[in-house]
Amino acid sequence: MKVYGRNVINELLNNPEKIRKVYLSKTIKDKNFLIHIKEKKVKYELVNNKILDGMVKGNHQGIVAVIDDYTYVDYKSMIGDNIIVILDHLEDPHNFGAIIRTCEAAGIKSIIIPKDRSVSITETVVKTSTGALEYVNIAMVTNLVNVIKDLKTNGYFVYGAEADGTPSINCNYNDLSVLIIGSEGNGLSRLVRENCDEIISLPMKGHVNSLNASVAAGILIYDMIRKND
Repeated sequence: MKVYGRNVINELLNNPEKIRKVYLSKTIKDKNFLIHIKEKKVKYELVNNKILDGMVKGNHQGIVAVIDDYTYVDYKSMIGDNIIVILDHLEDPHNFGAIIRTCEAAGIKSIIIPKDRSVSITETVVKTSTGALEYVNIAMVTNLVNVIKDLKTNGYFVYGAEADGTPSINCNYNDLSVLIIGSEGNGLSRLVRENCDEIISLPMKGHVNSLNASVAAGILIYDMIRKND
């Protein structure tokens, strides 16, 4: 996998064993990057910007790294965390990356995604998360409903985000909570919704009737942690 951008690679350098090689622009102005890479004993090569342009799409900022593919964790290792976020067939990697970043900022370490018909960890997700992926665990599962049922048997109360639910401001969140965010186009899938303990929503007072998935997730996450503090 190729990732790029200074913030992302700065965070990756905290775990240099994941980095196979770094490609740096010969004209890069920040020489501290090269010093840092040498200190971490990471393989590197100085190349022309044209080569970097051909390696990735986007503003690479003069640095591209080849890293190992992402290693997903077992969702059972998340049991015991106060809040777990589940993404129900989210498709947009930018939304996924933004949600990872919000979770990390809010102190949430656990996110679960389904294996099929869902965005996975891609170069775009890594870039959008701006290094936050290094501090968050992602589990990929074959059956979301079975996982939800298992979490419920372990004391979790499951909240699904949907437009017709109880206003989030009126919710008294459980100490062990699961927040489920649906897909951009279809929201929560039927079986996932049926297995939620409560459907929650955000008030819509304008002319639009929905929010971007990552925006809605961010508001609900902070509402949840505020009431759990």
